[in-house]
Amino acid sequence: MDAGKLYAALDAEREANGLSWRQLAAESGVSTSLVSRMGNGHRPDLDGFIALVQWLGMPAETFMIWPEEKRPKRRKLSLEAQIAPLLRAQDELAEDDRQHLIDMVNMTIRHFRAKKKGR
Repeated sequence: MDAGKLYAALDAEREANGLSWRQLAAESGVSTSLVSRMGNGHRPDLDGFIALVQWLGMPAETFMIWPEEKRPKRRKLSLEAQIAPLLRAQDELAEDDRQHLIDMVNMTIRHFRAKKKGR
């Protein structure tokens, strides 16, 4: 498990929401000492890991390190498929605004891909 990647994601989400580490710990249901230890490079226990990835709303496998020979044989998700759930999770936006953002992102990605093919 890539504890550094998890900690970086937590830090980014914490800052984006204007939270202190203590508030993040309380909201996610872990102890402040756990997030403090993670800041010092320690890995969370399984229960802490689950609580933190659930708080982030991200799949646990995002933070997994796979030995090359054991890496699951899955195709890589498109950028659109990765971004859409993030935009859909934005509760402060109305549904039509979320869909508008998704449509704009998808249109922009298609534009860049077409431009790249034209080179």
